[in-house]
Amino acid sequence: MEHSIWAWGGFTLFILLLLAVDLGLLNRRSRVISSRQAITWSIIWISLALIFAAGVFHQLGHVKGVEFLTGYLIELSLSVDNLFVFLLIFSYFRVPSEYQHRVLFWGVLGALVMRAVMILMGAALINRFHWIIYIFGAFLIFTGIRMLREEETEIHPEQNPVVRFVTRYVPITKHYEGEKFFTRVRGRLNGTLLFLVLVMVETTDLVFAVDSIPAIFAVTRDPFIVYTSNVFAILGLRTFYFLLAKVVERFHYLRIGLSIVLIFIGFKMLAEDVIEERYGYHISPILPLSIVVAVLAISIIASLIWPRRALSAPKEKTEQEVTSEEL
Repeated sequence: MEHSIWAWGGFTLFILLLLAVDLGLLNRRSRVISSRQAITWSIIWISLALIFAAGVFHQLGHVKGVEFLTGYLIELSLSVDNLFVFLLIFSYFRVPSEYQHRVLFWGVLGALVMRAVMILMGAALINRFHWIIYIFGAFLIFTGIRMLREEETEIHPEQNPVVRFVTRYVPITKHYEGEKFFTRVRGRLNGTLLFLVLVMVETTDLVFAVDSIPAIFAVTRDPFIVYTSNVFAILGLRTFYFLLAKVVERFHYLRIGLSIVLIFIGFKMLAEDVIEERYGYHISPILPLSIVVAVLAISIIASLIWPRRALSAPKEKTEQEVTSEEL
């Protein structure tokens, strides 16, 4: 690895310590997260990411620092699209507001493990088989075009293979048991509806990671930079949900901006080697960072200038409809 095991271990220990303080001290009891708390924690996580970026600039140089900021911004921007999916999941399963933070917290822990494995595997594949970069690039272009054409996202738990696998082997109760993920029914361990929601959130993050991680590998091949930018983005995502869930639909052009970003990054992955070999020009990390910032800023401003009529809220199903009829 380019970085020592102490760097990886120290960063992971620091993140776990922050999460322990979050759940163990500040949010030991399930409660509704207020807008003021969401804003405070969003500022904290963004500030920590910027402090870490300053450390990267100081210790690893300008190039690595720009790569971290670009990866962080890309991951954070793509996370906004994921927020709407979380909103649909919570609405579909009628998750009480006071339990949503707990689901997202444990979802983040699962995401940290999954992304570490995926990033290390991706870095190993790229180092051994350089041509896989072109597959990543083509996949990002395909994903960007697909996102551009999609207008709505719908939740169909009964069609989710992971949910079908879990419900086949784990009995699920037809109601919530407070903040518990598991409960005992007649001496037998059953999963609660909250556990099923957690499975949906983890599955969504896994699908999301398949799109977002190749995008950051287009910016840097350093797995430590990829991982740290991912971690700070998904940690911020937890609080951004409570801050942006009610207004995310206002940024209706953001999906178009994200699509353009993915397509641009995909073309960059396909053309970067050719440009460097044929013309001797190395693409500076500043270029993708500038383009990503410009595209996202334009899409957000356009959404505010030309708002669209609010869409009707997704239909909420009762617990009995969700469990007995479809799952």
